[in-house]
Amino acid sequence: MCELCENEGGILLWQDVLCRVVLVEDRDYPGFCRIIWTKHVKEMTDLPVAERRHLMDVVFAVEGAVRQKLKPDKINLASLGNLTPHLHWHVIPRWIGDRHFPNPIWGEMQRDARPAAPEKLAEGLRTLIHEALQPASNSNFVPACPA
Repeated sequence: MCELCENEGGILLWQDVLCRVVLVEDRDYPGFCRIIWTKHVKEMTDLPVAERRHLMDVVFAVEGAVRQKLKPDKINLASLGNLTPHLHWHVIPRWIGDRHFPNPIWGEMQRDARPAAPEKLAEGLRTLIHEALQPASNSNFVPACPA
């Protein structure tokens, strides 16, 4: 059983037939998003080149939306999958004063800090991601249901 095949993985922000974007409910990292490949695939090189490009276009659109909405000091992009071997990317906004900075969020905690999430974060990100990934430029687009 694969957690990302069985569950949505967060608050749905956008999807098409190839992948979905979810907002991870993490109090320590507001704006933490995942881009999850729809089919159960383990590695980027398991995808044809055009699908790799599509996935990275979505990753970059999400990064841009998170930067625009939250204005973090840094963005971390990660594709690990060690515990969940299903192709997915993490887009993680980072602030110099966050709990783990300068370590990765999975590293040793450096301080007790909880950034405040902006109001209507999911709605704001959903709008920005939809604007970046216009359906006219993507024949695989399927609109996400509002949360």
